[in-house]
Amino acid sequence: MALRLSRLETGRAEIFLSLQGEGRTAGTPSAFVRLAGCNLSCSWCDTAYTWDWTAYDYATHAMAMETRDVLALVLALGPHNVVITGGEPLIQQADLAELCGRLAGSGRSVEVETNGTVAPDPAMVAAVSRWNVSPKTAGSGNPQRREVPGALAAFAALPNADFKFVISTRADAEEAEAIARRYGVAPGRVALMPEGASAAQLAERSAWVRAEAAARGFRFSSRIHILLWGDGRAR
Repeated sequence: MALRLSRLETGRAEIFLSLQGEGRTAGTPSAFVRLAGCNLSCSWCDTAYTWDWTAYDYATHAMAMETRDVLALVLALGPHNVVITGGEPLIQQADLAELCGRLAGSGRSVEVETNGTVAPDPAMVAAVSRWNVSPKTAGSGNPQRREVPGALAAFAALPNADFKFVISTRADAEEAEAIARRYGVAPGRVALMPEGASAAQLAERSAWVRAEAAARGFRFSSRIHILLWGDGRAR
């Protein structure tokens, strides 16, 4: 089986060692696998090179790689925690399940970052240690269907799924609360994260996003990787 991955300028697949930058496991040393392709198109997306083939050349920014080769590269990096990100990983879940299953079988903890529009199949549910579900609010500017009730209900039913909302306006925070209530997601499983691709943008928004999170009983998440390295790739 093969997966479509993001390709770096060096020609290598975007598989790298870093710190998990956000969410409940922020700060954890992790091996990252960035997949190519997405079924949404957020206006503020900082990884548009993984899916926007009108602005980026597919052959330059994406590549296919056999699952066994991805597995070998990830295991060679060493960390116990592995983060599968994108793009939207679950549009490839038929092939991705093999990689996640092998990683879990090796003793790795597997996190998957998803926009919550594709329900996970049983093989993925069995292999994944933590789901980081990031439903998109109106502030994302998506023309596509960004809320799929069946998929969000499936994630809400998983005890190892957390929900993270990217916040650029106060209306985003209100919508995040409405979505959490609609699917019965307890406040302790929800985090609000300020939208921002630079330390300056995060600093400007963090104070009021923290206040919005506290008022609703939600957690607050910053973006450690942006604070440390900006929006550079493979960091």
